Amino acid sequence: MISKILVPTDGSTTARRAARYAVELAKETGATITLVSVIDPSFYAFQTIPDVVATPMRLREPIWDFLRQGAVANLDNAEKLCKKNGVRSKKVIRTGHPVEEIVKEAEKSRVDLIIIGSHGRSALKAAVIGSVAFGIIHKDTKVPVLVIRR
Repeated sequence: MISKILVPTDGSTTARRAARYAVELAKETGATITLVSVIDPSFYAFQTIPDVVATPMRLREPIWDFLRQGAVANLDNAEKLCKKNGVRSKKVIRTGHPVEEIVKEAEKSRVDLIIIGSHGRSALKAAVIGSVAFGIIHKDTKVPVLVIRR
């Protein structure tokens, strides 16, 4: 029986598709959903962060605030989908290597299933960085993984 589902999200198209699939499955089974977003400091260390409009009342935001705001926005969007469909959910933000943090959260929350999108970022970035979905599938965990393709 599936009673707890973990859905990692980075706001990508495939992550949103995985969330929709998870919500439909949760509606059918009565499961709850744990939504998780991982801030990966190693990935973002070399990325360009857009400038925040500088005004006398507003200064540049620190990078961690910017990344956290993105994670919160991604989780809020997924949570709205859950609420709209009457599915109970909770949101979790973790910092670290995505594969490690997603598996840790799955074990901590004692989920029955992880539902993840196949490619969150571009194929080039996935080739350079490594696929999170691939990493989770091959990580030493007993939690089943359902990969939603684009």
